[in-house]
Amino acid sequence: MELVMENANELLEQMVRERVQKLKQFYIHLFIYVIGISIYVAKTYFGVPFNFWPIRFINEFVMWIWTFFLVVQAVQLFLVQKVFGANWEQKRIKRMIEKERIEKQKWQ
Repeated sequence: MELVMENANELLEQMVRERVQKLKQFYIHLFIYVIGISIYVAKTYFGVPFNFWPIRFINEFVMWIWTFFLVVQAVQLFLVQKVFGANWEQKRIKRMIEKERIEKQKWQ
């Protein structure tokens, strides 16, 4: 039984690490997006002449696409977490562990 609990704890720890990694990636993406929005607003509304290579391609189309991907990432990270939260994951883990234990008992 201890082995089952250790596996569950390891699995839970792995899931938490993955979630933290996804949060970190989202916040980095958001920070870069804010910089991109700032550059876009400076170019479009204040006429700042940014004409060097990557900046000159920031236009309305690029910003719409970038916003779409940022929103999709936020929905995956936050909305899905509300629906399939930690409690749901723990229940599924326990159910899977119990199923595995029953399968092992059948073969013994």
